[in-house]
Amino acid sequence: MVEWITTPGLTGYDEAVRFMEERASAIANGTADECIWLVEHPPLYTAGTSAKPADLVDPDRFPVHETKRGGQYTYHGPGQRVAYVMLNVGNRGRDVRCFVRDLENWVIATLAEFNIKGEIRPGRVGVWVERPEKPPLADGSPREDKIAAIGIRLRKWVSFHGISINVEPDLDHFTGIVPCGISDHGVTSLVDLGLPVTMDDLDVALRRSFDAVMGD
Repeated sequence: MVEWITTPGLTGYDEAVRFMEERASAIANGTADECIWLVEHPPLYTAGTSAKPADLVDPDRFPVHETKRGGQYTYHGPGQRVAYVMLNVGNRGRDVRCFVRDLENWVIATLAEFNIKGEIRPGRVGVWVERPEKPPLADGSPREDKIAAIGIRLRKWVSFHGISINVEPDLDHFTGIVPCGISDHGVTSLVDLGLPVTMDDLDVALRRSFDAVMGD
């Protein structure tokens, strides 16, 4: 069984980390069910284990939280759905790469419900969408924007942290960092792409796609 929790309003980041660590430990001990927790955060930056100080462009803009998840700098804030995944990877094949690929496919399947083609790019973490209406890069390759981020940590084969999908955040807030260390491409959201999607709409799609891609 996977328990789904949706918390209204804005959840503090430190509170979220405490909850995830406690729940992950309980899952590993067999005293709690797996859990998907849907939250929004106040504006903040997080630094993953590969974060480079130079990528924190504006350190005074929002609080910066050091975190032990994989990846580099990310932004969280209102209008972005964060889905924390506390799942027993030990019971799901014990293959971390496969698990991350499943998370990517979950995001892609969710976006497909809104006719958005999300794609994975080698060497670039997260899920991307092509922006043919924007000028190409200097080398002639098409411009692409990031719409979702993925970063997890495992403890005793139980995952925590997870994914974030941009519904309608303030995209200017991303300019205080180099998101995930990638400067050649931008950031977008469902609303920025012209879709009047609400957070509730996304939550329904996340739940339906999870059952299809990752099973219950």
